[in-house]
Amino acid sequence: MSSEFDRIIDRDPKYSFKWNRYKGRDVIPCWVADMDFAAPESVREAISEFNQQGVLGYLKPEEYEEGRHAIVDWIEYRHGCRIPEEWIVWMPGVVPGFNIACRAYSEAGDSLIVQTPNYPPILQAHKNHQLESLAVPVLQTDSGAELDFDLIEKYAARSRSKMMILCNPMNPNGKVLSPESLQKLGNICDKHDVILVSDEIHCDLIIEPGVKHTPAFSLEALQKRSVTLMSAAKTFNIAGLGVSFGVIPDAGMRRRFAKAANGLVPWANVLGLLATTAAFNGARQWHAELLDYLHSNRVLLKRAVDSTPGLEMLCAEATFLAWIDARGLGVSDPQLWFEERGIGPSPGADFAAQGFARINFACSKQQLQLISERL
Repeated sequence: MSSEFDRIIDRDPKYSFKWNRYKGRDVIPCWVADMDFAAPESVREAISEFNQQGVLGYLKPEEYEEGRHAIVDWIEYRHGCRIPEEWIVWMPGVVPGFNIACRAYSEAGDSLIVQTPNYPPILQAHKNHQLESLAVPVLQTDSGAELDFDLIEKYAARSRSKMMILCNPMNPNGKVLSPESLQKLGNICDKHDVILVSDEIHCDLIIEPGVKHTPAFSLEALQKRSVTLMSAAKTFNIAGLGVSFGVIPDAGMRRRFAKAANGLVPWANVLGLLATTAAFNGARQWHAELLDYLHSNRVLLKRAVDSTPGLEMLCAEATFLAWIDARGLGVSDPQLWFEERGIGPSPGADFAAQGFARINFACSKQQLQLISERL
């Protein structure tokens, strides 16, 4: 049966960061985390209705009650916990969010703990604030990727270790931390007075049956020392609208966060606020169908990757991103190997993982079939 996700959308490279990279070349862009699907109808209608009035003036996020209500209801719907509205802090993106946190909770010379491989802006955040980066390689166990808790505790015990940025679900490998693993991490942070900033932008894109996400703010050990960063951006393909939100249970931490952002970070985009509300309130069926489509796409891509000598695909529990181990190819530049075959992934080197590549499979099955054939 045909799905709306099967629709081929011509994304003019003039307006698409993703498609402009290979403009004029026969290379399918499957790198940046940007889906080739139209946003839900509820989102498009909300933006269209707002634009009809023709006035694109200010909307102060803190006064936008409808948006806060939508977030609270969505978190309860997806994650089974109802948070107080005052915990919510709007911002123009998750990347500004963890950079604000660095400014709010650390000083030049302090240490920042991060897992690797990881989302490039997280790996670069320490440079923006004159911090020391303490990298914790993710371990590959029989049950999949796992944090090295012994090394995290060793780093957390250092006197100048003030903060850890966690990516959960993990980007690029799609691993979702179990409740037990998150509790272990929370206990370490509590013991050593380390603030946890948890990037959970992919938490509503869990595609592995039976796997559930545990938000950092839901743990008692992290109530006074956590900033949980969430957004509708990836889930509903509205990343270009510049909006996200943080959940910060502790009032003192919220004040420090707001002070660090003051004068430097703009308000969340008005269209982004409206789109987030429309997505959370009116696109639940669309979201359910999206997860089914992404799961079937993951199956198709894994079959193609695993049948290609020299390649191995880790089975992502979440996200629409496939983490490919290309070390078996025996080539010095896996990125070039893919591009010569007309496929444009994200280089593993960007995530601090030489010999790997990340393929975005949030596209029509027709396009995914072409990617598979080119492999």
